[in-house]
Amino acid sequence: MLIPGHHYRLAFTQSILAFIQVINAAAHYRLDYPDLSLILALVRGGSLARAARLLQVDVSTVFRSVRRLEAALGQPLFEKNRSGYLPTNLAQALAEQAERAEQALEAARVGVEQGGEIISGTVRLTCSDSVLQALLLPSLARFMPAYPALTLELSTSNDFANLSRRDADIALRLTRTPPEHLVGRKLGNVAYRVCASATYLRSANTDDLASMTWIAPDDFLPDHPTVAWRRQHLPGVVPAYRCNSMLSVTELVRAGLGVAALPDFLMDEHQGLMPLGEALEGYDTALWLLTRPDCRALRSVVTLFDELGRNLRWR
Repeated sequence: MLIPGHHYRLAFTQSILAFIQVINAAAHYRLDYPDLSLILALVRGGSLARAARLLQVDVSTVFRSVRRLEAALGQPLFEKNRSGYLPTNLAQALAEQAERAEQALEAARVGVEQGGEIISGTVRLTCSDSVLQALLLPSLARFMPAYPALTLELSTSNDFANLSRRDADIALRLTRTPPEHLVGRKLGNVAYRVCASATYLRSANTDDLASMTWIAPDDFLPDHPTVAWRRQHLPGVVPAYRCNSMLSVTELVRAGLGVAALPDFLMDEHQGLMPLGEALEGYDTALWLLTRPDCRALRSVVTLFDELGRNLRWR
């Protein structure tokens, strides 16, 4: 006959043994690709029904598979609430691994179909937001689908130090004189013109630029060619709007809030921007595609660099 103290100790021992069995089961269970596909589908779908549609199975199959996998791993993968199935940290991490496996399989499929080399890896690219929106994105849409295993990390900045600090592998920069320690090619010249919207021009005196409402990037880009031109030719003008990027300047002009000197690749008459004269003589610049010398040994960087050199055009 067991006394109460012995009973409690026995129950505690049995609980510890059961816990150890669960840990051992999880440690010995080998995840396979169907397991990862199941987790990824439920993370993406957020519900059993949507996950079932993604996997092309019925809802009961997804439910049983998740329960079976959680039992094998010895810990929950999802939390059920009113909005659906929320992934735990473990499920989120496994879903990220599943996405990488999915990308690798897609790259292998493309490689087999094309019979060529698979370009993979991560390339970090930096450019200004105006270059990203007007030039880079249309270019990427043309050639990036051919490189499913190539990952691109984008950051918007006007700082050459990004490459110097090795924060980026490739840069697209508007400059007349790129740093000597970088290598690259000039993609084309960039001219600037004073522009306004048709809406603004209906109530403005186009014969007097100084009387117009000016929009400028003074505070954040003090050395910008358009700032230098305005200070030289319209020294008495105080901008009514100051923005932290040329893309923002362009959007304010398009909204009819005033005039600004804009780069030619941002001028689009179909979107209501109208030039008020010829290009600002002596204040043009150039678009450069740049990288570090040590990056020329990386196939992923060289591939993206070459594709941008072939595809990135605005005239």
